[in-house]
Amino acid sequence: MSDLDDRLTETGLAAKGDKPVLLLACGALAHEILALRTLNGWTHLDLQCLPAIYHNHPERIVPGIRAAVAAHRGHYDQIFVVYADCGTGGQLQAACAELGVSMIAGPHCYSFFEGNAAFEARDEMTAFYLTDFLVRQFDAFVWRPLGLDRHPDLRDMYFGNYEKLVYQAQTENAELTEKAEEIADRMGLAFERRYTGYGDLAEALRQL
Repeated sequence: MSDLDDRLTETGLAAKGDKPVLLLACGALAHEILALRTLNGWTHLDLQCLPAIYHNHPERIVPGIRAAVAAHRGHYDQIFVVYADCGTGGQLQAACAELGVSMIAGPHCYSFFEGNAAFEARDEMTAFYLTDFLVRQFDAFVWRPLGLDRHPDLRDMYFGNYEKLVYQAQTENAELTEKAEEIADRMGLAFERRYTGYGDLAEALRQL
């Protein structure tokens, strides 16, 4: 097994005798993509996920996508990148254009989950966003990486400019909503739950 295979998580099987579409996605989107695939019967979509922790390391996204495209291009007629810009400062879009692959539109997943147009219109500069995935993985992806498990006194330094936590719910899940409210309390922020469903992600995959 190659180093690339170690870094990728395979969650789809190519259909024999044809060349389905390959989705190269953030691991934080795997659950949602697979749910949409099952719900709509999109068996022509195969999925390979880069590690979800790249959410905290945007500098790793472009090299990861380049390596994945190189590894899989010969097996697929079409590759679609399920990352928005995600902190790459336009570098991911430039790389995709160079590689001849398409990617989902938007600055980040919070935007395309709500719908890019609707998100931009809100202009919420003081909101901290969580998705279903990040509610589940809040300690692993936010609290511990910031050192707040060891130094809770740093909370206001990190979050003092935020006014509310917006939980963008992809699903109707009372347990996740309760956990998101607890996280808002822990962060000292007002809480808002906003059901978004899958937003522009669903339409982007439908067009494939």
